[in-house]
Amino acid sequence: MTAVPSVSPANDSSGQERALPFVVTPGQGEAKDTASLPARRTAIRDRLLEHGAVLLRGFDIDDVDGFDTAVRALAGPPLTYQERSSPRSTIKGQVYTSTDYPEAEEIFLHNENSYQAAWPLSLFFYCVRPPDTLGATPLADTRRILASIDPAVRAEFEARGWMVTRNFTESFGLPWQQTFNTSDRDEVTDYCARNGVETEWLDRNGLRTRARRQAVHRHPVTGEAVWFNHLTFFHVTTLAEDVCAGLRAMLAEEDLPTNTYYGDGGTIPDDVVAHLRECYRAASRRFDWQRGDVLMVDNMLSSHGREPFTGPRKIAVAMAEPSTGENGTKG
Repeated sequence: MTAVPSVSPANDSSGQERALPFVVTPGQGEAKDTASLPARRTAIRDRLLEHGAVLLRGFDIDDVDGFDTAVRALAGPPLTYQERSSPRSTIKGQVYTSTDYPEAEEIFLHNENSYQAAWPLSLFFYCVRPPDTLGATPLADTRRILASIDPAVRAEFEARGWMVTRNFTESFGLPWQQTFNTSDRDEVTDYCARNGVETEWLDRNGLRTRARRQAVHRHPVTGEAVWFNHLTFFHVTTLAEDVCAGLRAMLAEEDLPTNTYYGDGGTIPDDVVAHLRECYRAASRRFDWQRGDVLMVDNMLSSHGREPFTGPRKIAVAMAEPSTGENGTKG
């Protein structure tokens, strides 16, 4: 196992360098196929808890079936993508495309499904085809992000939590039918009630939801405090400047496709969100994809995003190990 020397490292609590991601390659004469992964599972997962992400490079993982096998070997059966916030296409089974989003646009750093009552603890990305330029999946250590946030800002969110409001209309974003994988209103209402999401049905088949969550969690295995939420990602100011200005000019605040607030409904000042974005970017680390790479991410220890890119980039995604954070594994 080796760390990529070109990756700019974070520091652990002892001040030692911590590569993100940590790279695992098969040694000379070692097996490279997926059948070798169960024997490596403990070592890989130990590195995952230390670094927050592990990149498997140089293994014979040649297709989506091989990727699915790798996911199962390291984390168990992949999960269905529920309560969606971004468009994805199913490749096969519970393996999906990465977010179907214009290639010229950045996807800001976030933790998958951190706006939900439960989320995948493990994420997997598989490089089917690398882009021609850029297109990295940047990573940021949530422990490092938390440590860099102004103490007063952190204390405010620890005391008040955060809230996301989502509006599902015909004009913007995903329809609620796609988000919740059903066209039955009663099923949506029941699902939301079970998962701490308030629902408000609007005219013309619209839906508004509100969910109040914690901003800081403790990792269920390591016990470390982590900055784990979608509040920066979903805040209207994290959109491109012209898009943000256009939406604010066009819509009342309560009608924005998504926006975030303090957990009691109070407005989060724009400069506070700008500070949080700076903390994410300062902690961000990148690497260039190679065909056949598999990236395993601890979803609570590392946030991830996507650079703009050129060329026919294709990254497959799978999620595993449903969790409720410090309360452990769901199910």
